[in-house]
Amino acid sequence: MIKNELTETVVPNVSGRFSPAFMGAAIVAAERVLRQYLLVLIGGVGLNRSLLMCAGDPCRPVVYPMPMYWQEAMRRNGFAVSQWRCQLLWRGYVLGMWAYGAFRALRILVAGMRAGGAPRPDGVSAVCFMYLSRANLPASDDDTSSHDIVSWFSRWPGRSKRVSKVWHSVPGVPCKRVGDLELEFRPDAIAPLCGRKELSAYARWSLQAILTAGADLLRGQWWHALLLSQATVAAQARCIPPESLARTYYFHNSGWIYRPVWTYEVEAAGGAVAMYFYSTNCEPFKRVDAYPPMYYGYRSMNWSSYLVWDEAQADFVRRAIGPSAKIDVVGPIWFQGSAEILAPAPGFSVAVFDVTPTRASWYQALALDTEFYVPETVNAFIRDVSEEVAALGGRMVWKRKRQIGRMAHPGYRACAERLGCDEHVSLVDPAVSALRVIESTTVTISLPFTSTALLACDSGKPSVFYDPSGRVQTDDRAAHGVPVLSGRDALRAWLADQHRTFEQRQIPA
Repeated sequence: MIKNELTETVVPNVSGRFSPAFMGAAIVAAERVLRQYLLVLIGGVGLNRSLLMCAGDPCRPVVYPMPMYWQEAMRRNGFAVSQWRCQLLWRGYVLGMWAYGAFRALRILVAGMRAGGAPRPDGVSAVCFMYLSRANLPASDDDTSSHDIVSWFSRWPGRSKRVSKVWHSVPGVPCKRVGDLELEFRPDAIAPLCGRKELSAYARWSLQAILTAGADLLRGQWWHALLLSQATVAAQARCIPPESLARTYYFHNSGWIYRPVWTYEVEAAGGAVAMYFYSTNCEPFKRVDAYPPMYYGYRSMNWSSYLVWDEAQADFVRRAIGPSAKIDVVGPIWFQGSAEILAPAPGFSVAVFDVTPTRASWYQALALDTEFYVPETVNAFIRDVSEEVAALGGRMVWKRKRQIGRMAHPGYRACAERLGCDEHVSLVDPAVSALRVIESTTVTISLPFTSTALLACDSGKPSVFYDPSGRVQTDDRAAHGVPVLSGRDALRAWLADQHRTFEQRQIPA
């Protein structure tokens, strides 16, 4: 795949041409930083759409903002490229990024002047969780009732006992305690500049960086201009006292590709940076003959440490970046879930977890290796499970992955509405913790390869993946050792066996 090639291809003509004053501590990984940033800036859905349109019309050249070596990769993979239009768009794009970087530097200066003599945050005993939403924070002060990332962290035996505060950037959440941790709102990961010395140092750096990036851009050297907005935050981190930075900054795996430039300054100041996987569904499906390449971006990762669920996921990380990866196997990592308690479902009950298929226009733009999460597959999954559970006189407790409104495929919405009216089906709000659903039911069935199957195994509940299409290989390593039922006959046999076991347990000794 083209995007895998771009993930692993070293950016040409940049080695030794980065300014240490501009890049700061990130100079040791400057080329990789640039490669990662290109992938997240211009290597996403927009590029997919452009390539798909050209694939549908061989006479149509690719017209998309991209550097020259990306254009060459497109040609190697059989795409016609309009070089002059791509170059024109690319130069305009980089110029816009340079202007945005200059604006961001000015904004940081203004924020510092407005902060005045505001007290510094004490980061020595704090950790910071990046890019959270309200659903990722505890719903109450009781860390046992909410299955979110902060509640998980408060109970994680491997965390430093010197940590007493958790910073987050979700506005409108009152300060509270979660176990022995104080939850504290910080609008930005890096504290504002404070005092004439810091402001002066930053202003000098900003002026030099803006001029350097601009002059380089005129000479055709675009990398400093592209990275200017990121370097401005890194320079801010250099200018403030190290004790104002958190002990550790935690990033989740939704943003696995790009490690921000400022995180290198955190480590240079004695802090730490880690990426945690809240999901185990990270690999493409195995083919009949072999495993396909990893999703793009994973092989460019260079986070300092990784928190993973199990050894299977640790193996995935090592396959991505090499045997030297620093990995902690910590068990299931909670991410979001309300504090709502579910009463145990009566009788034989089955927790069911699917994946909501999106509209075709969006799903196709993802350009996945295998189109599995489509209405034909997902509808068959929930319909088969519903009918087999009903035949046994059981109850199906169905939790959809998330509410995505009109983005959900109309065919799936229609099927869900019909099945949701059946008497033996209980619908659970997507905001409710999956763990609550698992704890309140007898067995668990998940669509491959959602993480709920591993949650159920960790809870000691019988758990399987069910593939109604028969396309998933039962020995796929992405299953993490959880059995894969292929086809309805296998589903029927497994449910019947679990039902017999349940009935036997109900007979008094």
